[in-house]
Amino acid sequence: MQPLIVVDNPQTWPLVIPDVETIAARAYLTDPRYASRRGVRVFNLCRSYRYQAVGYYVSLLAAARGHKPLPSVTTIQDMKSLAIKRLVSEELDDSIQHCLKPVQPSTFTLSIYFGKNLAKRYDALSSELFRLFRAPFLRADFERKREVWQAKNVRAIAANDIPDTHHEFVIAAANAFFGQKRERSYSRRDSIYDLAILYNPDERLRPSNPGAIERFAEAAKRLQLSVELIQKDDYARLSEFDALFIRETTAVNHHTYRFARRAAAEGLIVIDDPESILKCTNKVFLAELLDRHMVPQPKTMVVHRDNREEVVARLGLPCVLKKPDSAFSQGVRKFDDAASLQAALDTLFETSELVIAQEFLPTEFDWRIGVLDHKPLYACRYHMARAHWQIALTDANGNTKDGKVDAIPIAEVPPPVLKTALRAARLIGSGLYGVDLKQVGRRVYVIEINDNPNIDHGFEDRIMRRELYDSVMQVFLHRIIQSKTVNGNHHQ
Repeated sequence: MQPLIVVDNPQTWPLVIPDVETIAARAYLTDPRYASRRGVRVFNLCRSYRYQAVGYYVSLLAAARGHKPLPSVTTIQDMKSLAIKRLVSEELDDSIQHCLKPVQPSTFTLSIYFGKNLAKRYDALSSELFRLFRAPFLRADFERKREVWQAKNVRAIAANDIPDTHHEFVIAAANAFFGQKRERSYSRRDSIYDLAILYNPDERLRPSNPGAIERFAEAAKRLQLSVELIQKDDYARLSEFDALFIRETTAVNHHTYRFARRAAAEGLIVIDDPESILKCTNKVFLAELLDRHMVPQPKTMVVHRDNREEVVARLGLPCVLKKPDSAFSQGVRKFDDAASLQAALDTLFETSELVIAQEFLPTEFDWRIGVLDHKPLYACRYHMARAHWQIALTDANGNTKDGKVDAIPIAEVPPPVLKTALRAARLIGSGLYGVDLKQVGRRVYVIEINDNPNIDHGFEDRIMRRELYDSVMQVFLHRIIQSKTVNGNHHQ
């Protein structure tokens, strides 16, 4: 992707960066030659990013043209937010305290050029701030109160605000940034669009294993999508991509939700979208949703402090309690007696006002129907773990044993199971969902609807193999093209 530096006036631009084109902001905004360019990363180094100023419009129109602006409009707005001090302090507190501990004065200003500082000892903090606020030149102010350093302000600065003595270092930092190769990238020269896959290789219970991630990347390349694996620290880089695929376990109070929100705000195609995460990760919401739309589910009760004594009378024993935000069969427990049930409710009410209770429906296996874009993607039978009532058994040390997984051709899924799964998924949206169901006789019950469902190589892909990964990437490509066409940015 070719870099393009946009400044107010190239004649007064104090830095000469070899092999990088520098143009006037007015030219970028008004000259049709720049509007029609493809594969451009715009480094917006205007003096002001004030709302509706020239610098603001450079980033705004760069996004509209399918270029990748740095900073993006979202970053510009983030740096104006009153919550910026809290955001920096929460995300980077350990780094701030460690890096600034030797500083004697009670105030400190850090200048950051493409994620670097003149003093090597501040590079780690500079790099983290650059990841959080993706602007070429930043200045961060800190103050110490009661021996604790806090961020006062982070702002983008213009080249004119850089001391002359820093120019040589800034040029070197810029050259290093422009010349660096992206790690974990699966790109190729003829790629048209850029897809980021959010993935944590250290996650113990992850929705896709390394073999699946590799196959997603290969499928993307076949469709001319450049793929880069990103992680938590790459939050501020989202504007560099056209789409985001979250392959890390999601939660609302978690960076995965922030990534989804940020990606949606930047106009990226994102799976899982923030609304789907919000809906699927709370079992209280799902219970109410299924009930309102009369989608069959086991007898279900939203339990609170005032109705807790009614659980056994309404559901019988044994019954199941579920934490509202549980995942991977964790936070779900079966109870055979009222005393242990009430004791568990005491614990659950310490962190949540509401809890889900359901009747216990024993089956040999659960159905999982993967749904994408309102269509069935894959089907599996998840058998119960050996000598256990769930598909996964987690011991006291956190080790998990799973039951057998059978991949089933879609054509062989009982029609009532398939119909109920599609009906349930449609209530959430058009994203990627895993609908869990139980079949008892002729009746089919929805257990839950999962965003971010498992797609692991060697399990969910046993029937469809390569076609499964291609199907997911085809949806991404179709949605990206549709989005660019609507915004007048379709690549020819």
